[in-house]
Amino acid sequence: MLDDLYQQIILDHYRRPRNKGRAAPADFSARENNPLCGDEIEITGRVQDGRIAEIRFEGHGCAISQASASILTTKLVGKTLPEAEQVITMFLRMMRGDPPTNPKELGDARALEGVLKFPVRVKCATLAWHTAQAGLDQVKAKTR
Repeated sequence: MLDDLYQQIILDHYRRPRNKGRAAPADFSARENNPLCGDEIEITGRVQDGRIAEIRFEGHGCAISQASASILTTKLVGKTLPEAEQVITMFLRMMRGDPPTNPKELGDARALEGVLKFPVRVKCATLAWHTAQAGLDQVKAKTR
């Protein structure tokens, strides 16, 4: 039953992606790809008063990579940079098999935990999250 619900969440985010497009103006922009399967993701965002005011994604690829990018943007908008990094870290740990200490914090992103059964697809699920971290690293570098 839970697997069905998670599958529905992934399909919903794939069919009706949230925050698709580019943030303009953007304070950060990062692009990554997975050459093994052809997934490409670009994450752009705007930071205002230390919070992610807008975060969007562009790209193409499998349902997992695109749904993951959509879920990521819904999780990070409105968060401070440290909060966003904490969510990214928690998600990436979950995708390495380390269950989250606070599962509610991940929300819909928990649906992607089932990807662990298919190790070759983990990179699809984590691509957007690594890309978002690269974008946040750009913002941190500018403020040093």
